[in-house]
Amino acid sequence: QVQLVESGGGLVQAGGSLRLSCVASGRTFSSYIMGWFRQSPGKEREFVAAIRRSGIEDYADSVKGRFTIARDNAKNTVYLQMNSLKPEDTAVYYCAGDIDIRTIPARVPSRYEYWGQGTQVTVSS
Repeated sequence: QVQLVESGGGLVQAGGSLRLSCVASGRTFSSYIMGWFRQSPGKEREFVAAIRRSGIEDYADSVKGRFTIARDNAKNTVYLQMNSLKPEDTAVYYCAGDIDIRTIPARVPSRYEYWGQGTQVTVSS
């Protein structure tokens, strides 16, 4: 069983930055695809970014150019650097992981078996 623990959320003014971290338990982190999703009240969980075991990154159009996903396999950690934050980025952010299978899309929440508990990001205007 893999456990994911997020940290780094908080309150920030529009235009500011935050870095989220997600630490995974287990020995197979390097073989995992890792993703970040977010969910606002009354909305469905939406894809934010993902990074495959190869290092290939994928981003939602709404965050491209502002957010950067990165992984450190030695630390079993995936990061989400969020710059130029906007009020519409306010949400609970979730880390997700699963074995990376190239033919399975990165953006679909149901492809991920493991999820963190979420961390709140609030951007004030």
